[in-house]
Amino acid sequence: MRTPQNKEREIKQLGLYSQREIMMTLRTSDKGLSEEDAKKRLEEYGENRINAQKPLPAWKIFLRAFRDPFVFVLAFLMVISFLTNDLDAGIVMAVMILASTLITFVQEYRSQKASIELKEFIENTCAITRVAETNEIPMENVVPGDLLTLETGDMIPADAVLVWTKDLFVNQSSLTGESMPVEKFAEVDQEKAQKDSAVEMDNLVFMGTDVLSGQAKAIILKTGQNTFFGDIAQNASKQRNNTAFNQGLTQISKLLLRMVFILFPIVFVLNGLTKGDWTQAFFFAIAVAVGLTPEMLPMIVTTNLAKGAMTLSKEKVIVKELPAIQNLGGMDVLCTDKTGTITEDRVVLVQHLDSSGDENSEVLDIAYMNAFYQTGWKNLMDRALIDYYDENNKHLPYKEIEKIDEIPFDFARRRQTAVVKVDGNHQLMITKGAVEEMEETCSAVRWQNQTVPLNEDLRKELRALNRKLNEQGMRVLTVAIRTDVHEEAIYSTDDEKDMELLGFVCFLDPAKETAKTAIDSLHQHGVVVKVLTGDNDIVAKKVCNDVGIAVDDWLLGKEIEEMSDEELTTKVDHVHLFAKLNPQQKSRIIEILQSKKHTVGFMGDGINDAPALRTADVGISVDTAADITRDASSIILLEKSLNVLAQGVTEGRRVFSNMMKYIKMTISSNFGNVFTILAASAFLPFLPMLSLQLLVQNLIYDMAQLALPWDNVDERELSAPVKWKVKGLLKFTLCIGPISSIFDIATFFVMWYIIGANTVSEQGLFQTGWFAIGLITQTLVVHFLRTSKRSLIDSHASWQVTLTSIIACLLGGLIILTPLREAFDFEQLPNNYWIYFFLIVPAYLLTVEVVKRIYIAINKEWI
Repeated sequence: MRTPQNKEREIKQLGLYSQREIMMTLRTSDKGLSEEDAKKRLEEYGENRINAQKPLPAWKIFLRAFRDPFVFVLAFLMVISFLTNDLDAGIVMAVMILASTLITFVQEYRSQKASIELKEFIENTCAITRVAETNEIPMENVVPGDLLTLETGDMIPADAVLVWTKDLFVNQSSLTGESMPVEKFAEVDQEKAQKDSAVEMDNLVFMGTDVLSGQAKAIILKTGQNTFFGDIAQNASKQRNNTAFNQGLTQISKLLLRMVFILFPIVFVLNGLTKGDWTQAFFFAIAVAVGLTPEMLPMIVTTNLAKGAMTLSKEKVIVKELPAIQNLGGMDVLCTDKTGTITEDRVVLVQHLDSSGDENSEVLDIAYMNAFYQTGWKNLMDRALIDYYDENNKHLPYKEIEKIDEIPFDFARRRQTAVVKVDGNHQLMITKGAVEEMEETCSAVRWQNQTVPLNEDLRKELRALNRKLNEQGMRVLTVAIRTDVHEEAIYSTDDEKDMELLGFVCFLDPAKETAKTAIDSLHQHGVVVKVLTGDNDIVAKKVCNDVGIAVDDWLLGKEIEEMSDEELTTKVDHVHLFAKLNPQQKSRIIEILQSKKHTVGFMGDGINDAPALRTADVGISVDTAADITRDASSIILLEKSLNVLAQGVTEGRRVFSNMMKYIKMTISSNFGNVFTILAASAFLPFLPMLSLQLLVQNLIYDMAQLALPWDNVDERELSAPVKWKVKGLLKFTLCIGPISSIFDIATFFVMWYIIGANTVSEQGLFQTGWFAIGLITQTLVVHFLRTSKRSLIDSHASWQVTLTSIIACLLGGLIILTPLREAFDFEQLPNNYWIYFFLIVPAYLLTVEVVKRIYIAINKEWI
């Protein structure tokens, strides 16, 4: 097996080869591989996937389902039971373990299967040349020797050596951590390359990086696990930070496990000393430990997340990472790009004006040529120009047009240049871009059909015209030309100067009809919406006002650049519009919001949105976004609509709420059981319940909880972002937990003094009476603790939860009311027992409801 050091040396050596040597080594040519050769290599090298991307086989998912501390505790106790010949208890615990792990396995397997199926909608592709024909193929099918074409926005599918470049800038932060883009070249300085690492070499590009701007051709050297990225994934797979929910869940799990390990020896010693039967005391202590172990917790969490993901998939929302659903429910700030999210997906060309504001066909022709002849990433405005020209049957005024060169768009210059030769005479350099940046490149202007110097008075006139167009909601690009710059066919950014400003092309990107209602819904659900855009503030402000986002103040990228983190922190909560931003500034704003304990979502679909998508707690994109943008997202919308996102937020909160129900009831019930068991151990001359009876009761109750992921959730639970409140949970436990202990002790009193089950010979009767009341109250209290409203009146459980509760009660009745009871050492209950049964159960539930109302009145909330 090759070590990372060997891989480094091998790929570095390939990078030092000449193009001819590389092609000979990889048995390829400038026409690419043949399909037959590519097929053989795919079989030889395997699919171009890293281990982190490959779906886990079923057996690994099954084994991973056992990887939970509660399952470990149960398995340990089960082994002890079998070794001490307590076969019945061992079998029951085995059933519990299998029930929890099998359901977890089924849910994770189904979730992975669904995720794979859904990802087919968003399959990443790359441009590969085979037999002199270039086509988009799935990245998984790339093999060593393939000829790759790269353009702005492309993800680099494998490790490759460049053979031709044009202004190529690559983001290598996934490999090096360096946020600044790196320029790459086909040529390599042999002396410098000998000192550089492979990643630093000018002519090598790597899987997991992406093209920020420019174009290139490259030959694939390494694929899949043999890439540098494969090493990173294998040795240090990057995972998203733990969510607040996961951190809280870990805290509660540790608390419950401590309760188990502390209570086990106390119950064992106490019962051994008071009853004198150390063997029975040992088995009872084991059963108590099992009863305190929330073995269904991992299954409940997984089921909730998987159900949420499947529900969202029906709403055209793909969840790439299940934990993202929790963050979606907890999101209290949504930062969104403007274009295509709150505005229409299709930008429309509405005006083409000369410098004085009159319609001008030459401006349209020149702008169209720039859009048509550039081969990089065509944005919405490029497409709008081309569509307008085609739909209106326009024709260029030139007989012959030959493309000479181009300078691709990048986010620093904010402009793009195409160079053409028209009618075999003149080289025409055409540049279009953002108004402010284009003004810097122009020294002249076409004013009233004459070319005149661009003086300060004319600049003011042009700025006033631009502002007027912006106030009408239009996005404006400046169009400029420069003729016969030089005779060479190679142009660079240094040539973008001394240009003649021709005029403006104006686009309308109106707010979506659905955006206002969606943003109103998000506001009503406690989510603040902020717009982070690269556009100018005037257009963005109008769009914000149209969709109901209050803009009393706004910040521009230049202002943010000059602000310290402390200054930005004081303003970030109150400002809802940030304009003229670069990608790094978007990320910085999100980080500042996160530092203020906000759960931040970011929605965007542009290449420049990728850094912000990686930074946000929830990265949200669409299936039509660039490869790198989709890859940086944790949630992908198949429909570019904030309405769909609002539904996703609601579903995330529903998932969280139903998980919290199980956690609430488990921790409060276990807390109450601590007091009950300690009291019983201290004062009863026999065990209040045999270990097998306690295990069966716990198993039936746990099975009744399996339907909680399908429970109804009150509207008020969905109205605000969900946050993990550990202090509130402990307060809830201290308030609700002891109620069950009080009624358990009341049950002991009835069984001891009224029913007469107060001797060792009558212990079976005592145990039967407590089993019946304990099972029914524990099952039915779910319907009272699941809601903050008046139980059974203002809020009802779902039919699934109701059905499983009924089945649990029927199972309990079947065990104690039929001859089946003898298998569990139960006895037939006397008729007068049922009088107290139907007094204690309603009294317990009524008390829980009353205490719940008092708790809410005092604390103004319900966990």
